[in-house]
Parts: sequence; structure tokens; C-alpha cells
Amino acid sequence: MSGKVAISLAVNGETIEALVAPRTTLADFLRQDIQLTGTHTGCEMGVCGACLVLLDDRPVHACLMFAVQADGCAVETVEGLTHRRAIDDLQKAFHERNALQCGFCTPGMLVSAYGILASGDEPDRDGIRDALSGNYCRCTGYESIVDAIETTARQRRQQMAEDKA
Repeated sequence: MSGKVAISLAVNGETIEALVAPRTTLADFLRQDIQLTGTHTGCEMGVCGACLVLLDDRPVHACLMFAVQADGCAVETVEGLTHRRAIDDLQKAFHERNALQCGFCTPGMLVSAYGILASGDEPDRDGIRDALSGNYCRCTGYESIVDAIETTARQRRQQMAEDKA
């Protein structure tokens, strides 16, 4: 007996079937087994947010989940969001606002920002800061990250208004 468990999940729209050790975290599975290295492993305690992915469209800490818990679920990583161009405007704003200093936290920040903006709410700066409270950045001081998300939210609102007109 191998001690491994069969799982099947959709990762970035692709069905993945694998045998995993029961204690393999979702973050380790994504990084090591299927080579999606945009999901970073930082604190491994669910505090820093570097490992954030979308699980059935909700941001979750992949370091706190076992891969077997994602069996039957849809997982989207920063690579998936990038591939389907769901965060093009966020990535551009992060670049323009200098919100990606060393880049280690950036994938988790982008997943969080996507979640903030996908909710349909119109977040103010305090709301953005609150939503980012599960992400840790040692380089930027957060102002540039908040600026980038606020700018993207404003641009999306303007685009929606123009599309309705």
C-alpha cells in the first residue's frame, strides 16, 4: 500500500488527477506536483497570504489546506487568473504604482485584490486595507498596493458606466 490518496480537481480549468500523501498541503501540491510556482509558501501558518489561491471562487490559504480537501473542487492560481486575463488591469496598476517591490507577496496580493474587486463592491481605501489584512508585505508599506487596487476599482467602475451609456 502506497499510503497515497487519489484526488481529482480542476486547476486553472484543467482536470488534474493525482495520487497524493494525505498530509500534502495544497500549496505544496500546486508548487511541487504540478509546477505552479506562483503560489508561494511563506509563513506556512496562514498569516502572510503568499499562498492564496481561489477555491471554488473564494480566496483560501493553500498552506492551511491539504490537497485531499480540494478533491472535487475548482482551484485557480495566479497563473490561471493571468492566463484568462482576469487581472491584466491589476497587474498594470501594480506596475504603474510600484506596488511589487521584491515580488514575493505579489501573487497573493493579486489573488486578494481579484477577490476584493470580484465581489462587485466599491471598496474605499479602508475597505481595501481591511481586505488585505491577511497579506503580509515587507517592502512596500502597502500604500502603493492600496493605490493600485483603488485605481483599478475606479477604472472598472468608469468602464462599466461607459459600457452602460
